[in-house]
Amino acid sequence: MKFFKIICSTVTACLLFSFGSKEKVITVKVKNVLNKERSFETVTLTKDFLKTNEIKNLGVRDRKTGKLLVTQLVDTDGDGVMDELLFQPVVAAKTTQEFEVVPVTEQERPKSIDYCYSRFVPERTDDYTWENNKVAFRVYGPVAQKMIEDNVKGGTLSSGVDAWLKRVETPVINKWYKKVVDKTGSYHEDTGEGLDNFHVGASRGVGGIAVKNKDQYYYSKNYTQYRTITTGPIRTSFYLNYEDWDANGKKIVESKIISLDYGSRMTKFETSLEGSKSIAAGLTLHEKKGKVAGNKKNGWVSYYEPIGDSEIGTAIVAEKKYFCSFETYDTPKADLSNAYANLKVKNNKVVYYAGHGWKKEGQIKNAAEWQNYLNEFSENINHPLEVSLGK
Repeated sequence: MKFFKIICSTVTACLLFSFGSKEKVITVKVKNVLNKERSFETVTLTKDFLKTNEIKNLGVRDRKTGKLLVTQLVDTDGDGVMDELLFQPVVAAKTTQEFEVVPVTEQERPKSIDYCYSRFVPERTDDYTWENNKVAFRVYGPVAQKMIEDNVKGGTLSSGVDAWLKRVETPVINKWYKKVVDKTGSYHEDTGEGLDNFHVGASRGVGGIAVKNKDQYYYSKNYTQYRTITTGPIRTSFYLNYEDWDANGKKIVESKIISLDYGSRMTKFETSLEGSKSIAAGLTLHEKKGKVAGNKKNGWVSYYEPIGDSEIGTAIVAEKKYFCSFETYDTPKADLSNAYANLKVKNNKVVYYAGHGWKKEGQIKNAAEWQNYLNEFSENINHPLEVSLGK
């Protein structure tokens, strides 16, 4: 009987503690300094910023509506411990909105499709491919390079970036590759979801880099190593490394982290580079039937051209601290004509964005709309959302 009373007392005490305690809440303020609503921009909360050692059980709640937002946890260094908490707020023009970082269970987390996806593709030599709900891309690995060097059919020697043209929001990478493996179709044919009809070859494609030395452009070869960092509803990111390469006597050491966020047409390239104080990020000119345009003040260069039965705009955009100028390099040599953004390398790092808008997808209808998108994107990256902890 005495034992029973002790158990009851202990249970009662635990219940009182449970119902009487308050959940730990961290208030985060997000400020929009621009005179327009902001959305589809990712806020990154690190453990250091939140002043906590553990974030795996945390979520984000809109303080005004009380609703939990879609979030994504990211292990940036691959040690099995989550380092970042991502969310995408909607912030009205010239306002500061408050959000709460709160403990959540997995059942409480809002469910969402992993629109932002990337992976290594061994079934197609060794592509690395990535996508979100708007666009898709791929780059080529060492097996594809060796096939070219050994005169084996089907290889690719290029550090250019290929564009896959989607016109659905749902993921397509696995479906398109499966069609090839199963021999039930080809991703070079549009059956309603889009296709890959964007030729890269030795060009820069959409965002491949070069180093200019004595009026000539020099490139790396295919990537040599990869590491997937994250996939999810808000962001996919991955690491690529390249074999050291020569730019007419300059030894170039290159690696990069590439990321693509939900709702954006622009992939972010965070390139670590030694051996040069500047790089040129390029856009292939294909058959030179399009038009190069640029805006030095806003930090972008664009190429708008016909493609298949439609049109496409490609672009490089960078913050003002990196963007120097843009130029067109025109040569009769196949695949080597590119529009270039000339970018500063600061402390062995340069950051830029590259992407595309396909008319057939339905949201970018002409060159003017593409340039408007680039001006808006430039304004956003040069005036990022300001994030602070509330008191």
